[in-house]
Amino acid sequence: MIAALKNPAHRAWLVLVVATAITWYLGEVGAAGTGAIVAMLAIAFVKGRLVILDFMELREAPKMWRILLEGWLILVSSLILLAYWISLK
Repeated sequence: MIAALKNPAHRAWLVLVVATAITWYLGEVGAAGTGAIVAMLAIAFVKGRLVILDFMELREAPKMWRILLEGWLILVSSLILLAYWISLK
């Protein structure tokens, strides 16, 4: 088991599984409020970044591709957060 975690993709997969379990738990217990929403959005951002860098193998790709995809992730996450913030008014 420990030897398998030397592979970055395996470590990323394990983090994705744990992060998914945390967001499932937050949804299952009905976590509400700004803190829970921001936590779930932050977890989704980390998961997206792991997928981009490790599963799409862009960690060692040309910088332009990483900037484009991570920029897209930042833009989408920011727009979701903005929409949530506007809905609070």
